[in-house]
Amino acid sequence: MIGFIGLGIMGKPMARNLMKAGEELLVYDIMPAALDQMTGEGFKAAQTCREVAENCDVIILMLPNSPHVEAAVLGADGVLEGIRKDAIVIDMSSIAPASSQKIEAEVVKKGGQMLDAPVSGGEPKAIDGTLAIMVGGDEQIFEKVKDILLKMGSSAVYVGPIGSGNVAKLANQMIVALNIAAMSEALVLSKKAGVDPEKVYQAIRGGLAGSTVLDAKAPKVLSGDFSPGFRIELHIKDIDNALQTAHSVGVPVPLTSSVFEIMQALKVAGKEKNDHSGIAEFYEQLSGITVR
Repeated sequence: MIGFIGLGIMGKPMARNLMKAGEELLVYDIMPAALDQMTGEGFKAAQTCREVAENCDVIILMLPNSPHVEAAVLGADGVLEGIRKDAIVIDMSSIAPASSQKIEAEVVKKGGQMLDAPVSGGEPKAIDGTLAIMVGGDEQIFEKVKDILLKMGSSAVYVGPIGSGNVAKLANQMIVALNIAAMSEALVLSKKAGVDPEKVYQAIRGGLAGSTVLDAKAPKVLSGDFSPGFRIELHIKDIDNALQTAHSVGVPVPLTSSVFEIMQALKVAGKEKNDHSGIAEFYEQLSGITVR
């Protein structure tokens, strides 16, 4: 049986895809409403993380940030209080690499094994089961659970030792944030210069500037639809982890620092729940125009 802890915007569809693929699941979330919804769909529910661990040989976590994962695994009634020998903990949350290393060390002391396996693709790809999964830990353990991961994603790539998956995710989030900022500058420039930004987008998307980010986010900016696929506040969390990790290993990241402050400004303006394509609103305000 697979345990699944964390039934938020990403966790719910990921758990559903596992069940659709024929896996038996035991799920848990700290929010009773989330548990009620999933039990209403036929899922078995646990009352604690410990109960999940007591009954499952594979335990997946999908939680917001490092403190939540540490509490779920290391805290009272946590995974470690009930973990079976040789059980595999797969943390699919996006957290600090150092936190993954800390948690894994404690899991190993209890006789378990752990992978960090964060994902990229947001809610749409969580729903359709095409997430990109980047994995750190023991490669032999990865091979044991790869088939499970591929029931939630279209790719699962082994990156390196524990923490490597989250380093890859931080790199992903840095590139995505900077892509959105560059796109926003370009679309605002187009509109201010009197050129239709929709036509500019269509003109450049097939060239070197074209990207998955451009095709996913430009239409949202052009329509003014900032309903979240991935919220600004979550991207702030990831970039904060990226900055801390970069500074800890002595890597200057000036562009990432700049986009971090742009997102902080949007948070101060009360827009932290918007999709990260809302970075465009920062540039619109600076220029006194709207792209849409």
